[in-house]
Amino acid sequence: MARAPLLQLSQISLTFGGNPVFEGLDLVVQPGDRVALVGRNGSGKSTLMKVMAGLVEPDAGQRTVAPGTHVCYMEQDPDLSGFATLGDFAASKLPDGEEYKVPMVAEGLRFDMDTRVENASGGEKRRAALAKLLAEAPELMLLDEPTNHLDIQAIRWLEDQLKDTRTAYVLISHDRAFLRALTRATLWIDRGQVRRRENGFDGFEEWRETVWAEEDDARHKLDRKIKAEAKWAVEGISARRKRNQGRVRALAALREERAGQIRRQGTAEMALESGTTSGKLVVEAKGISKGFGDNLILKDFSLRVLRGDRVAFVGPNGVGKTTLLKMLTGEVAPDEGTIKLGTNLQIAVFDQTRAQLDPNASLWENLTGDPQMSVSGRADQVMVRGTPKHVVGYLKEFLFDEAQARAPVRSLSGGEKARLLLARIMARESNLLILDEPTNDLDVETLDLLQEILGDYDGTVLLVSHDRDFIDRVASTTIAMEGNGRATVYAGGWSDYQSQRAMSDTPDNLAIPTGSKAEVKSAPKKPAQGLSFTEKHRLEELPGIIGKLEAEIAKLTDLLSTPDLFTKEPIKFRKATEALAERQKTLAFAEEEWMVLEDKAGD
Repeated sequence: MARAPLLQLSQISLTFGGNPVFEGLDLVVQPGDRVALVGRNGSGKSTLMKVMAGLVEPDAGQRTVAPGTHVCYMEQDPDLSGFATLGDFAASKLPDGEEYKVPMVAEGLRFDMDTRVENASGGEKRRAALAKLLAEAPELMLLDEPTNHLDIQAIRWLEDQLKDTRTAYVLISHDRAFLRALTRATLWIDRGQVRRRENGFDGFEEWRETVWAEEDDARHKLDRKIKAEAKWAVEGISARRKRNQGRVRALAALREERAGQIRRQGTAEMALESGTTSGKLVVEAKGISKGFGDNLILKDFSLRVLRGDRVAFVGPNGVGKTTLLKMLTGEVAPDEGTIKLGTNLQIAVFDQTRAQLDPNASLWENLTGDPQMSVSGRADQVMVRGTPKHVVGYLKEFLFDEAQARAPVRSLSGGEKARLLLARIMARESNLLILDEPTNDLDVETLDLLQEILGDYDGTVLLVSHDRDFIDRVASTTIAMEGNGRATVYAGGWSDYQSQRAMSDTPDNLAIPTGSKAEVKSAPKKPAQGLSFTEKHRLEELPGIIGKLEAEIAKLTDLLSTPDLFTKEPIKFRKATEALAERQKTLAFAEEEWMVLEDKAGD
């Protein structure tokens, strides 16, 4: 016997500020559903989820919840007022005797239950709200960006929990890897219409492009029909006026239909422009250490970053990724060791706290108030990569409309704030880009564009992110910060890091050389003469690492020699080509490093 739906929305209509968000929307969530809810920033994803949760009342339509079904919503900005600690909030709706569930979840999500609410960061409050939802174990979970402010370890823990749960859930997230791993159906919001596909997020982009191609084809046919009917109306209507008034009315209806079609929102017109070319060496750190009291951030760490490198820093929250970034750019001094910055550096910083934005000032004021963007004597223009542009025109390039230009920044969504900060950064020339959690809140389309821009950028990128897919797409080197002062360098992105770690004999024997160089700890073998402790172990590991890289290059070469690969599987061909170029570059650096250390050992 078929089970009743957990939740059903029927003919839902909702208008905000005179603009329709949804019209005649129907939606069903069944027991066991695992649904990705996707769409552009501002398309109404969070609003729809609040309608599903019963927190927003629609103008028309009906929301029906099956008897005995508990629907629980995790919002992006939870209200913890009235609670003393994060633990008190997380356990507030649990029956007596079930409070034990909260510490178990809190450990997985990595937050301290005893933290006072008034002292908690936004990320800690979100983790407490997520812990509350998981501990309550409702029949339907509505999760709005649950991975924001989680580190990769916590994301993977949450992923495992959601894989094992029998609870149905609807999930909003920008994290492709998270969505691919968990979802079995996809709800896509596009210009007020909600489409459902009975497959998970993997394959969503191909489906979206197919739908849009069909839409473009239908629009083209409609335009041709209107053109033909309009020509008939001009040339033949006088002779057949009485008989063909119906055809005239049909032409008017066609024009009305065409005018009513809502144009798709384009992608932001983002661009990065490198300024003066930096020196080949961008940053060199030698034997640096850093700690705050008993908290050891880094110990005896060495690193070389060369022009054009894309270096990602990963690790748990609080391990010191941002601190290391600030040391590498000279903002924070190490306790020990030296840091040398290259020549002609022009640094642009994307700050995860959005501290560069004044929340009470308007978007207009945030741009014109930036000394690097202001145009002397012109309050309505900003300097964009050396060219004056009107403020509103520049904001439109980042998908803001004219009405938003005078609105305060605090009224923006998280994704809109990220786009505004990118607008500030991209207005100036740079050759060293520091990106601290740039992917939070950005929609899939904007992430795609940002990835392409970084791929074409001539400068160097230092990146902190918990988005595994984005790291895979962007990074040529990954530095894993593992706590207790340890940091290890790997070639490639997140997936490469995971595979290299799995191949290692022990968790500490993890290094793969790239254009960057860092200390690696491993069990000593035959000591070489004339080398430091770190260099001895590096030299011992390099032959094995070079052999692995040569094997990977051989496999990729064989794959690319497959007939018709380019025409039949262009995406696979492109990724394999990029991977081959990356491995070849990494091999060249590894061989060069081996020769340098061999020469030094022989001195």
